[in-house]
Amino acid sequence: MKPTLLLLAAGMGSRYGGLKQLDGLGPNGETIMDYSIYDAIQAGFGKIVFVIRKDFEQQFRNQVLSKYEGHVPVELVFQGVDALPEGFSVPEGREKPWGTNHAVLMAKDVINEPFCVINCDDFYNRDCFMVIGKYLANLPEGAKNDYAMVGFRVGNTLSENGTVSRGICSTDDAGNLTTVVERTKIERRGGQVQCVDDNDAWVSVDDNTPVSMNVWGFTPDYFEYSEDCFKSFLADPKNMENKKSEFFIPMMVNKLINDGTATVKVLDTTSTWFGVTYPEDRDGVVARIQQLVEEGVYPNKLF
Repeated sequence: MKPTLLLLAAGMGSRYGGLKQLDGLGPNGETIMDYSIYDAIQAGFGKIVFVIRKDFEQQFRNQVLSKYEGHVPVELVFQGVDALPEGFSVPEGREKPWGTNHAVLMAKDVINEPFCVINCDDFYNRDCFMVIGKYLANLPEGAKNDYAMVGFRVGNTLSENGTVSRGICSTDDAGNLTTVVERTKIERRGGQVQCVDDNDAWVSVDDNTPVSMNVWGFTPDYFEYSEDCFKSFLADPKNMENKKSEFFIPMMVNKLINDGTATVKVLDTTSTWFGVTYPEDRDGVVARIQQLVEEGVYPNKLF
């Protein structure tokens, strides 16, 4: 069974401003996620699912979904702050969505096969999709608890216009993920990759250290675990009282690893990430895409 690609497209780019998911960066107005979908199709993915907010559904259908007709099956699901399990209600004053793993849960009724989760505003490059697509396609039918994550080399994921946030990963001898530690300030300083640690000190990080860029590979059992865990998350009074508390994918993954339920294989990729983290990044991204088109990596018009 061909794997499915699940794109998390419900967020707004707070540092960039506006709906950067719909920003045309390619020679014919292609968005970053158009390139992700093109690469995923080349890597053998058989279906695309988008998680978006209901309030920009029509704009999304007109600008995005219409492109893919005849190329690949597409599903649309919606993340809303009121999409909660039975017995729970939205706390007064809560406006912020419930986080990335809540977004993943929105797709539980339309995905019945191994699937890959990605951000829609990161340019991951082809090798990333080849690596995760091969892993998911080779899982035995009915596989459970055998997940994966593409580990980008941190030196290949930086912005020239400011610090970035990355989940720095540790692995065991078998190459399975043991921890993901979120570092919110990473940049190249004096020729070395450095990050701010828990003591607010800058420390060096090896260029090849694997980091999470939110490229995860799961099987459908992940939805069941997530539903149960989300109920526990909501049952904790501090999460309901805090208007900004979120249910993140790494939080769920760490739980499954720590209690021995699942393993997560860290897959190496040579791909170089780029994206529009800051407005100043945009011109560089446009130029890099144009270069890839000129080199023949991508056609001038994708769809």
